Amino acid sequence: MAAAAAAGAASAELVIGWCIFGLLLLAILAFCWIYVRKYQSQRESEVVSTITAIFSLAIALITSALLPVDIFLVSYMKNQNGTFKDWANANVSRQIEDTVLYGYYTLYSVILFCVFFWIPFVYFYYEEKDDDDTGKCTAFVPLNVPNNKNSTEWEKVKFLFQELGSSHGLAALSFSISSLTLIGMLAAITYTAYGMSALPLNLIKGTRSAAYERLENTEDIEEVEQHIQTIKSKSKDGRPLPIRDRRALKQFEERLRTLRKRERHLEFIENSWWTKFCGALRPLKIIWGVFFILVALLFVVSLFLSNLDKALHSAGIDSGFIIFGANLSNPLNMLLPLLQTVFPLDYILITIIIMYFIFTSMAGIRNIGIWFFWIRLYKIRRGRTRPQALLFLCMILLLIVLHTSYMIYSLAPQYVMYGSQNYLIESNITYDDHKGNSTLSVPKRCDADAPEDQCTVTRTYLFLHKFWFFSAAYYFGNWAFLGVFVIGLIVSCCKGKKSVIEGVDEDDSDLSDDEPSIYSV
Repeated sequence: MAAAAAAGAASAELVIGWCIFGLLLLAILAFCWIYVRKYQSQRESEVVSTITAIFSLAIALITSALLPVDIFLVSYMKNQNGTFKDWANANVSRQIEDTVLYGYYTLYSVILFCVFFWIPFVYFYYEEKDDDDTGKCTAFVPLNVPNNKNSTEWEKVKFLFQELGSSHGLAALSFSISSLTLIGMLAAITYTAYGMSALPLNLIKGTRSAAYERLENTEDIEEVEQHIQTIKSKSKDGRPLPIRDRRALKQFEERLRTLRKRERHLEFIENSWWTKFCGALRPLKIIWGVFFILVALLFVVSLFLSNLDKALHSAGIDSGFIIFGANLSNPLNMLLPLLQTVFPLDYILITIIIMYFIFTSMAGIRNIGIWFFWIRLYKIRRGRTRPQALLFLCMILLLIVLHTSYMIYSLAPQYVMYGSQNYLIESNITYDDHKGNSTLSVPKRCDADAPEDQCTVTRTYLFLHKFWFFSAAYYFGNWAFLGVFVIGLIVSCCKGKKSVIEGVDEDDSDLSDDEPSIYSV
């Protein structure tokens, strides 16, 4: 009866965590659909690329959503006094964490499939639709699957999951995901760090006036037309123009076409209802901008204190800068364990953090663009993003979201490792009146120095710190992240207001004459 009651209690705790996860899953799917549809080009939309972009971004967000579930389950196994709950005393009941582990196996495997096969396949399929060469291929799995001709496909899949449950499968999958997370760190340093300063300051500064820009554009058109007339006047007597004048005439004519294109877009935006609506929301945008810059400063201060703590009190580079206890507390490291005791407040905060990183990363990508060294590949524009650029965008966001889990660990290491778990330590108490002493068990917050049988480590932490050299790279990457944020903050402060049409120039191949953009961030 006791075992049945313990199993029932364990199932109840499991259901609570997964029900919240299911609701968040629906919200993630809706967000990804709206997000991708908002940015994709209406003229060049592709069903396969759209579905791929939505699916890949959703998988990344769903993987991040497992983090609070993982922390919730390990925290709910213990009481605040440091003892295990009745249902968690049974070793079988503690294996409910394996459901999270299998969830990570499945989602991380899908991410590897998307990154190394599906997204590249869709990208090049869209580039070369006429290439019909197909061939048989097999998936690469870094496991020693027995070559038994009599075994069924289900037996092979079952063996694969059994191997993943062993240390070999965990190491292989952890190495692959850590490699992708390292690339995501580079993307976060490039885009997220800059976007954390660019997004709030753009909201605060706003855009230039459409009427004022139209006036300037009209003056530029008149000036260019005068130059064209001056050059054409040289050939009124029938003499051919010199090569230098013909080249200059061609450049002025291209410039005139661009200015007239800007004129049409500025006229449309100036008379649109959306412009008037955004003008009415201007105070709200300023408030949001101030809020976002305060959140950015909170993250930066927390990340700086966490990295400083590792630099001063960690076990060194060979351990991946692991910390035994929290010597320098930061705001988020103190806030998250408190919110975790009232489920799902920590879930809500982590969701806000992840979405904040998504929006700031998107702001960085919109401002910087997608580059290959010094060559600009694509621009990201609302309603005008090509299918190939959309795939690149979701690939970058997927990698950044993978790195978000380590960013949260950097901000709140104890929370990600153990949640709100406590364990019992023996403390000697001396009584002066009786000249004696006694031993008393007192609870202490779980940290890296806690006994393994007293504190359950989250499965997320196992993936993050399987290899010390990745953790060391993340540590130095956090310093680079802070440096890029400071540089981006200075650049964003020095830059003027953005154009209301977000830039229409000669190389803006993603813009069409019949597709004016009136929606700006």
